[in-house]
Amino acid sequence: MKLFSENIEDLRTLYIANLKKALDMEQKITKALPTMIEKSTDPQLATAFRNHLTETQGHVAKVESILRTATGDASTSTCKAISALVTEAEDNIKDASDLSIRDITLIASAQQVEHHEIAVYGTLRTWAELLGDDEAADVLEGILDEEKNADELLSTISDSVNTTGVVNEVAFTGTAV
Repeated sequence: MKLFSENIEDLRTLYIANLKKALDMEQKITKALPTMIEKSTDPQLATAFRNHLTETQGHVAKVESILRTATGDASTSTCKAISALVTEAEDNIKDASDLSIRDITLIASAQQVEHHEIAVYGTLRTWAELLGDDEAADVLEGILDEEKNADELLSTISDSVNTTGVVNEVAFTGTAV
């Protein structure tokens, strides 16, 4: 057994452990989004990040509520996956000197986060259903839908941002990428 690790013996314990990681995930994203807003040069992208920050703050409150109902507490457990994705995003932002390339990398980083969140919330929703917690399952389904919508919006925005990046690359180098 690992030192300082939860002993996962049943689905409910696994569910609670992952809700705690989901809360940590949302709190970390809430802290990362203001930088992504600030570093965005595309107005549509900055607006999408601003709107998602508001949604993410709501996700924090919803996951806290589910945890309080389930355990009487809303403590967190470190989500290592989101920590790595946020660190990678921060590095990519620093490494991108061209503004259009920075917007492209912001979208790519954000979509990686969204895909992780979609996986987390799909799993948590299923576990809540299996455990008979229909109210939590409905809340988690709502969060899942918002994450899917955010990912779809980023894909739409990427169509124009990626095109701008390629046009800038051609103008700069004289050749297509």
